[in-house]
Amino acid sequence: MTDFHLSALLTGSLKPLGKRAVASGIVKSAVDGPTRLTSTGFQGDAQGDLVRHGGPEKAVHHYPFEHYASWATVIGPHELLHRPGAFGENVSTVGLTEDAVSIGDVFELGSATIEVSQGRQPCWKLNERFGRPDMATAVQSSGRTGWYYRVLSPGIVGPSDRLNLVARRSEEWTVARVWRAFYVDTLNAEELARLSEVPALAEAWRNHVLRRLKTNKVEDWTKRLTGADPKPVVTRH
Repeated sequence: MTDFHLSALLTGSLKPLGKRAVASGIVKSAVDGPTRLTSTGFQGDAQGDLVRHGGPEKAVHHYPFEHYASWATVIGPHELLHRPGAFGENVSTVGLTEDAVSIGDVFELGSATIEVSQGRQPCWKLNERFGRPDMATAVQSSGRTGWYYRVLSPGIVGPSDRLNLVARRSEEWTVARVWRAFYVDTLNAEELARLSEVPALAEAWRNHVLRRLKTNKVEDWTKRLTGADPKPVVTRH
């Protein structure tokens, strides 16, 4: 199957999030009409932290709606799991998951053309969104992260449009395989070296890979996952 119905098309403006009241666009609502997609995302969609969110390599976030049932099993009933939008996604579908979609896959969406650039690196704003201090860590550990697209050709997208796969450039590099390289088999030099050569991989992720190969160390995820600075290493003499 190469053609997917949209469960929802969603955007969100900046709003205070959680107890920290940090400005965030993670709370998204379904749009009911045609929306312009530009090189940096959908019209009306916003990100509070433009250093870590949004931009050309993360213009569109896709999260599979079938994961919602899995999350209900893991965390129990939650009001956010009743409809698409819980994870801050712009695009929701059924039938396309991390095991099937690959870096460099090109889709037509409405009159726009988009390309898979990277998986999602969950951050602590998911903790605030769900009211659970470990939600970002759980998403990362599960592999149910979703993924991002870059926009190859801007256009107009409506909620009744379909996502149509038109090209595969690195079919073997599924989002799930990249997730394993990043978060499971984290210092597999051979796998990382191959990953660094995938042409459509987002530059920021390529830099992570090259840094690991150079240092043979995994970057600290503490601040991204919890919002807290890493604890300093104490050396005893």
